[in-house]
Amino acid sequence: MNELCFSTEIPGPPPPKGSLMEAHNPLGMWAMKLPSADTAVVKRTLSTITEHPEGLAEAEETPEYAEHRKKFWSSVKPAHFGVKIASRSLVVLMRSIILGLSIGLLANFPLGRYLLLAYPEFFSTGLFLRAGPTEEEVRSGSFKMWFVGRGYGDAARASERGGKPDKEVITEVSGPEVGYITTPIVLVQCALVLLTQRGNLPRGGVYTPGAVFGPTNLQRRLQENGMSFDVHVKQGRM
Repeated sequence: MNELCFSTEIPGPPPPKGSLMEAHNPLGMWAMKLPSADTAVVKRTLSTITEHPEGLAEAEETPEYAEHRKKFWSSVKPAHFGVKIASRSLVVLMRSIILGLSIGLLANFPLGRYLLLAYPEFFSTGLFLRAGPTEEEVRSGSFKMWFVGRGYGDAARASERGGKPDKEVITEVSGPEVGYITTPIVLVQCALVLLTQRGNLPRGGVYTPGAVFGPTNLQRRLQENGMSFDVHVKQGRM
């Protein structure tokens, strides 16, 4: 198993570890650290780009796409990354903790898995139901994610001793109900990119989605099918 690391140094000191639960953050919500595969996937993407600063080249790609690929990846910088679940209600986060503990304790043996499948309402404190959502609930549902990035407006400030980040970028990603609607939209659009742009993509291997789809028009496709990507930039001492 390859170690997830970067040969490129990330400017400035590493972010503080912080507490498991926090109330003060840029979103004004309760937030809790979330053990997630997303962190490993993002780190692997950045590690791949550190090894291949111009991205993953393909012998059949067009000259125009090759130039676009190099320009795209030149704008991507190494970063520290972590995932948190956020809610305006502390009760919702406590229910999520109970759900996580239930799965962690019971999913490792047959009887535990049977109990989780037979009584999901009890072990998730009502977050999951055996019957699933109604069509009306699915149609009225939506999701929202925030990617909060802090860094430096210039390299000189990053090298200052004790210099604090002076730039914040918040990307808000939103769309329809995440499980039954958004997930199929994303999968279908990824498949269409693979079909229509195959010559511009890496020939084969085990890669993360970011390393493969980063320079493609996947984001535009998702925006045309109900998803939104809004970027907010704040300059000044954080």
